Amino acid sequence: MISEQNSEPYFLTPHTSNPEYPLLIFLPGMNETGKALLKLETRGLEAGFDVRCLVIPLNNFMDWEQLTQSVIALIQAELERIPQEAVWLCGESWGGCLALKLIEHSPHLFKRLILVNSASSFHRIAWLNQSPRLLTWTPPLLYRFSPIVTLCITSALTRISLTRLHVLWKAAQAAPKKTAEYRLSQLSKFRIDETQLHQFPHPVLLIASQADRVLPSVAEAQYLSKIFPAAQVVILPQSGHTCLLEKDVNLYQILQAEDFII
Repeated sequence: MISEQNSEPYFLTPHTSNPEYPLLIFLPGMNETGKALLKLETRGLEAGFDVRCLVIPLNNFMDWEQLTQSVIALIQAELERIPQEAVWLCGESWGGCLALKLIEHSPHLFKRLILVNSASSFHRIAWLNQSPRLLTWTPPLLYRFSPIVTLCITSALTRISLTRLHVLWKAAQAAPKKTAEYRLSQLSKFRIDETQLHQFPHPVLLIASQADRVLPSVAEAQYLSKIFPAAQVVILPQSGHTCLLEKDVNLYQILQAEDFII
């Protein structure tokens, strides 16, 4: 049984803190809790941002509302400690859903929003919507081998170095079955308030992988671009779902190329 102790979300600083730079909150994918993986995904951002990565312990079973409240409290505590005028929010995959919830709840906190292969389309795809139930029926022994399948589906393997694949492999192995079931069930329950999101006036960058075999990320980016009044879409033509680990993809360089940095 998974212990309920020490299950509160917290921020991790993957690089040297730069308080003079804008605060960037990075919300990672479903089971990404290790510093090594988070450091790889946010590499380069330290050149222009004071980066904080959200870690949701694997024994945390908060719903979207509880998680939103918890993360907002973390951000407010960070702003009290190091006052900032501009807070940037970046959500990748599962974290993209949480980012949308934060924008719904407290849009005044954020000056920029970046979504990378947001998983917000999950509940609209019939076969994915059945995955929490299918996982419940999966025998524990078979579940032990699921990271192999996950890695092959989510990643463009030839575009990720062996070192980075090893880090990703360790992260994929870390999630207990109960945690995976719960977080997939939360994706099935995820909904957005389009009217509320449409009121967010600040620039939004929607990054989508053309070769994503998990989610229709390009279609979802185009869908979200019609909701946000100041959105722009960037398509990565050869990238897979875990694009931030690919050797030719650097988030900071994308922000520079798109003139998205203030």
